[in-house]
Amino acid sequence: MRRPRMEWSVVAPSSALALLACVCAGPLACGDSSGPSSSGETEGTSSGEGTGDSAPSTESSGAATEDPTGATSSGVTSDASASTTAGPTETTGEPDPEPDPYPEPDAFEPNSGPGGPSTPFTPEQLWEHCAYLDGGADDDIGNGETHDTFDHHNLVVMFDGYLMMPWSPEFGLNSGITFYDVSDPCSPTAVGTGTSSTMRESHTLGVVPIDGRWYAVVDSMRLDFPDLEGGVEFWDVTDVTDAHVVSKLNVPGFVYPDAYARVTLSAFWQAPYVYVGGSDNGVYVIDARDPMNPILVDQYKFDPVLRVGQVQAIGNILMASAAEGTRTALLDISVPNAPQPLPGGEFDIERESYFSNMQGGYAYYAPKEGGGGLIVWDISDPQSPQPVADYSSGGNGGYVFAKDEYAFVGESDFANVYDLSDLPEVTPIGTGLLEGDLDTITPIGNVVVLSVDDKANKDQASAIVPWQEEVDTKPPRVTYVYPPDGAEGVTLLSRVGLTMSEFVDPKSAWEGSVRLYQTGTDPAVTRVHGYISVGEVIINFAPMQPLKPATQYTLELPAGGVRDYNDNALAEPFTMTFTTAG
Repeated sequence: MRRPRMEWSVVAPSSALALLACVCAGPLACGDSSGPSSSGETEGTSSGEGTGDSAPSTESSGAATEDPTGATSSGVTSDASASTTAGPTETTGEPDPEPDPYPEPDAFEPNSGPGGPSTPFTPEQLWEHCAYLDGGADDDIGNGETHDTFDHHNLVVMFDGYLMMPWSPEFGLNSGITFYDVSDPCSPTAVGTGTSSTMRESHTLGVVPIDGRWYAVVDSMRLDFPDLEGGVEFWDVTDVTDAHVVSKLNVPGFVYPDAYARVTLSAFWQAPYVYVGGSDNGVYVIDARDPMNPILVDQYKFDPVLRVGQVQAIGNILMASAAEGTRTALLDISVPNAPQPLPGGEFDIERESYFSNMQGGYAYYAPKEGGGGLIVWDISDPQSPQPVADYSSGGNGGYVFAKDEYAFVGESDFANVYDLSDLPEVTPIGTGLLEGDLDTITPIGNVVVLSVDDKANKDQASAIVPWQEEVDTKPPRVTYVYPPDGAEGVTLLSRVGLTMSEFVDPKSAWEGSVRLYQTGTDPAVTRVHGYISVGEVIINFAPMQPLKPATQYTLELPAGGVRDYNDNALAEPFTMTFTTAG
């Protein structure tokens, strides 16, 4: 929701670990790591009918925590002007001598629901509303409802074969997540709803498996004058009929109603860490390996201030773009709990944008006043970003997503789909309309979900609209990988990130379908165990131990594993290699 625009910093002494971290992770990994602690609490209700018992409560503090390599990191703040970093130091990670074969790529836990839309459409049906989505279960929709009373909606994703729709105003209060069967998209059926009094409108949504359960992270705040606080909250969504909040972490410096100045605007989960776009407060880093007890481990503040809206991580790169601004910063997260500036990685786009997204080595922006439309930058080389396209539509941009060769941009009074197959040409191919502040258009197979976050008609804050005639049968493909194929001197703490051509079914990205092992060896002997996480089109693999020095590794995505929302599997295997430093 766009509204009119209406310091705190602590830097701790450097640690002796800083030098070791630099040796292990490379020169770009060096920076300061210190700062405040933070406490968290939980409240929320859930049930398949939209009502239920309170969720368990937990509290979190900024106490020291182990990072994925086993090194210790404490709740800290790092400054853009600082230049020393405490970070992981271990260089263990010898392969298990006992063979540990990978499971078959398609042997992942099946989804409970039927998956994406399975209905074709006639040309006459395209761009016409065929259904509306209102938060809450079927017996709680319409006049007199107790849920979704504000009709403020944003993005949707698919999880466990169901459409997952958060609904919340920017100030929280009456909020929740509803799951729908959209296999027949013009007759959606609500199958479960969880509620929260503290979830605020969420602009990103990732779902991650931890210890046999699935969790999501969203923005949160407590609107309780005069004690306002906010940050993120974690949901257990393992059972879509019993989704509920399990913990909340408040971050320092959160202030509302400074709608953009000191709130959280996005949260990206690159397991085991969550990166949070904190507006003028910069980027918060949260250790979320235990979602019941998340811990703030770093706060990176920009100098000069960057009003961070969107954050996304791919491999060792974090993209932070301005909300209602022109500035983007690509950060080095080779030490994942201590972001640092990436030389050459900061740039200004042509016009102010509201939000961004990335896919295929490109950054996509939804420009605000001054023409709307779409701006595209090539960030495939993070140290030399280059402008590609700037198209004006006469709109006022909100959020942007990418699927195949198309971009989907909410522009307040309308939403456009753009053909990007011949960049720098940007060609509009379809327009959706929905009463209200139409900021979001999310592609789900051959339909889009239009969502407004203000001034909606009652119970019509989201509309399902066909945009293609045929059911989606196109398999996903890898469009970008970082570190790049053939990279040398890669940090021993490296993660590997990929973008796919479309949104990924989270359950399909798992140990059988995303593999890392030493090149030229038996993968069953040298396989690397790691965290695998999905955020829209992005897949990240984070090793649980540092990699071996001077060793070549292969990342492999076998055919038949990773899938899109319509169960279309990767058709061709993908491999890349990189060599570690040392």
